[in-house]
Amino acid sequence: MTTTDSSPTALSWARRRHSAARFWRAYRTRRAGLAGLAALALITLVALAAPLLVGSDVQSVTRAPGGPLESPSAEFPLGTDQFGRSLLGLLVWGARISLTVGLLAAALSVAIGTLVGILAGHYGGWFSALAMRVTDWFLVMPTLVLAIVLATVMSRSVWTVIVAIGVTSWPTTARLVRAQTIAVESRPYIERARALGGGHSHVMSRHVLPNVMPLVLAQTTLCISSAILTEATLAFLGLGDPTVVSWGGMLQDAREAGAVSAGHWWYLAPPGIAVAVVALCFTLCGRAIESVLNPRLGAAG
Repeated sequence: MTTTDSSPTALSWARRRHSAARFWRAYRTRRAGLAGLAALALITLVALAAPLLVGSDVQSVTRAPGGPLESPSAEFPLGTDQFGRSLLGLLVWGARISLTVGLLAAALSVAIGTLVGILAGHYGGWFSALAMRVTDWFLVMPTLVLAIVLATVMSRSVWTVIVAIGVTSWPTTARLVRAQTIAVESRPYIERARALGGGHSHVMSRHVLPNVMPLVLAQTTLCISSAILTEATLAFLGLGDPTVVSWGGMLQDAREAGAVSAGHWWYLAPPGIAVAVVALCFTLCGRAIESVLNPRLGAAG
């Protein structure tokens, strides 16, 4: 008689736990990936604790605690902006928007790319050819230009930025997933599943998707860094949400305040460095995940 511990569900979860443990053991050997993960964990904790650390009043222009464009001091470690607000507080608060936009935009981009890639790889024929021609069109068009066009014609909000980035940056994921889908569907167990009556949805959801998920996971971490950089660029160009604080918006405010010509480096450097550090951390994590999932890429440091 079959017990609960030997049921298919229990065995499936046991295999998943074993795979996760094996993945973590391999990931821990990648020092660069560990450093990126630790830095991201710290930045995320700071962003989540922003209301406790700096309070929501840090965004208020009318209740700014300092004078305009004060240089770094004991009271304001990173100085103040043109309204007298603490740049350290704005930097901490801006992490919430920048990380949120990066995560959600990357999730949307990867979801679209995964769906298109699996469908194109599974069905093949004219559908695959049509899907790849559309993908090629998005590939040859600069992603930033398309995002600027969408952000311009749509209302200015955080969700507009997320959609603009998500719907313009999926082609790379689609091509990678399509190639992996074709490789997976050439394996014997796919033919066996079809012979046993498995339909299109069964093959794609139960056999193809689990096998392409490692690739999707690695691609997601790389897409997040690109999404954060694109969000900062859109905000710097004045296409972000003016009612929220983000790192790109801080750079835009610094430009409008003449921080470049006036030499107010403390206004420009912190948000720019923050964007670069977070993008680097996600890239390090993505490369480490790739090297673990595909050992042929070589060992990471």
